[in-house]
Amino acid sequence: MSFEPPRRLVRALGETAPDGDDWLEQLPEAARQAVALRELTVERVQVPGGRSSLVLLVRRADGCPAVLKLAPRRARPESERAALAHWGGLGAVQLLEPFVTEGELLLERLHPDVSVRSLPEARALLEAAGTLRRLWVEPPGGHPFETVAERTGRQAAAMRAGADAEVLPLVDAALTARDDLLVAPPEHRLLHGTFRQSKVLAGERMPWLAVGPDPVVGECAFDLARLVRDRVEDLIASPSGSATTRRRVKRLAEALDVDQDRLRGWTLFRAVESALRSRRAGRTKDTELLLEFATWL
Repeated sequence: MSFEPPRRLVRALGETAPDGDDWLEQLPEAARQAVALRELTVERVQVPGGRSSLVLLVRRADGCPAVLKLAPRRARPESERAALAHWGGLGAVQLLEPFVTEGELLLERLHPDVSVRSLPEARALLEAAGTLRRLWVEPPGGHPFETVAERTGRQAAAMRAGADAEVLPLVDAALTARDDLLVAPPEHRLLHGTFRQSKVLAGERMPWLAVGPDPVVGECAFDLARLVRDRVEDLIASPSGSATTRRRVKRLAEALDVDQDRLRGWTLFRAVESALRSRRAGRTKDTELLLEFATWL
């Protein structure tokens, strides 16, 4: 069958591809080789799929359903593999094989079209938060993961370089918040790194399991911050969006024993960073939504 990457993946990776990168061009053949090596039967390519990997719904030689995920090195698939191995299926999708080939992960099959986002908003937040709590464990000794300070340091440099007069006040506020938050983080846990409602899928072992981590080590408020702005388009469209956002910060902080001010600060930083990244990619609507959201914090 054809292993052509979905348009969403092509568009997303095209925005970040360095000069000379040919991963997308090589992907169909790499997928064929990965399937043959494991003697898999492919049911279909998951569409629209993710923004950083090709996801194939497959069956193993014994008929058991699985997922084969192929990702470029810049998406840090080996970091994902290490985090999934450390979690061991507690709160997250389970690895089904040890390392075979770089950038190729064989995973437990969840229900790919049923995410926690399909639930009513209040329940979706509750289920997502409960899943996230299970992931916040001590990182392994000598871990390979990037820290929050390292990741946000790279992001901060890009934010400074991309700031103009229009966005400079928000950028300054976000960078000041980051500097203050890094002084004395309250804990160092293994974090999902890119957690949101659509990253929590229905499963068989457990009702909900997280997928697609970009793991990082740091304080829990950093991980929770991305969840605060979930369904941001609905928040912006609501006349009570700013009040709803403040209530969401309070509710999530209390539910997961996270300091409200620290959660608000990381939410601000991550929203402004995402806005500037969207701006560089030419996604005007996303930029405007995120910048308006950031003003509420």
